Amino acid sequence: MEILAIDIGFGFTKASNGTRTLVFKSLLGEATDIQFKGGILGESSPDENIHIEVDGKSYFIGEMAERQSNVRSFTLDQSQFFSTYAKPLALAAAARLVGSYMPVGLVTGLPIGYYRDYRESLIKVLQGDHKVILTSLNGKREEKVIKINEVKVIPQPFGSLFNLMMNDLGELGDKRYLHEKIGIVDVGFKTADFTVADKMRYSERGSRTTDTGIAKAFGMIAGKLREKSNVNVEIYRLYDAVERGMIKIKGKEYDLKAPTELIFGQLATAIANEVDRLWSDDWDIDTIVLTGGGGTALSKHLQPLINGNVVTVDHSKDSRLCNVRGYWKYGKHLWSRGVPLAAPTAEAEPLKQ
Repeated sequence: MEILAIDIGFGFTKASNGTRTLVFKSLLGEATDIQFKGGILGESSPDENIHIEVDGKSYFIGEMAERQSNVRSFTLDQSQFFSTYAKPLALAAAARLVGSYMPVGLVTGLPIGYYRDYRESLIKVLQGDHKVILTSLNGKREEKVIKINEVKVIPQPFGSLFNLMMNDLGELGDKRYLHEKIGIVDVGFKTADFTVADKMRYSERGSRTTDTGIAKAFGMIAGKLREKSNVNVEIYRLYDAVERGMIKIKGKEYDLKAPTELIFGQLATAIANEVDRLWSDDWDIDTIVLTGGGGTALSKHLQPLINGNVVTVDHSKDSRLCNVRGYWKYGKHLWSRGVPLAAPTAEAEPLKQ
């Protein structure tokens, strides 16, 4: 059975089959007929040109949708996201990473606050046989059947913990995490997840999901740009601009460094205050893991505000992949090695050694 991990995020969808990773914006677009296909000075990456048909609907996804679609869909509403977006995004990733008719074991995750409400519906949407059609840039259509035999949904932040404590064989490497009390701060695009694993037992008291993800900062930056330029910049188009510290609108350059520093500082303060409030009784936490793409973006602002032994992601690696790499390692441990390791759940089940 092939093992596949998919992190279906509000900002990006991330996936791994253990040897290859895939990251694309969680953006759906209307598929249109393109007169000229390919790069002007050579071919672009196939991962930037995702055209898929699912359940009779044809989509451009990610960069393809942003570049080519007249009608684009992006949402931060969780109900709409899981009912409409999750399936085509997940299958777009799966179709790139697994073979047709190959049995697949899939590990994915949900924010703590969404776990109870959406776990069963997400399993129902993803499990089973799915007929998809991929269309390449040269117009070649490839039909695939994605056979997802098993779906395991775990609380999202534990992906980063599994990534720290397991190696690529799914074996327990750093066993100190089994015996310590660990706090995890996972800052994503829409959400920030806070959870505590006490000797790998989930703590309901120390766990919650808030809407203090990086999208809140991007929304404020977009608001300032609207005041100066009279243009509504979609927040999913701010990733690269914020990283560069500059955006060009209608030929005019706007500096983003100063407003970004200010707004990121405000967001980091809000998250740090939440940590202090939520974990006021958990003064015996051994290590706090700061993870997620937003966690890395905010780390220089956030780390000094959090009291304790804070572990951050290696900045040379793509922090958006921390959870999905952990999902894959957990799947490897669960299905390839035959060792009974139960994932922590929002129902406070213990993780067995």
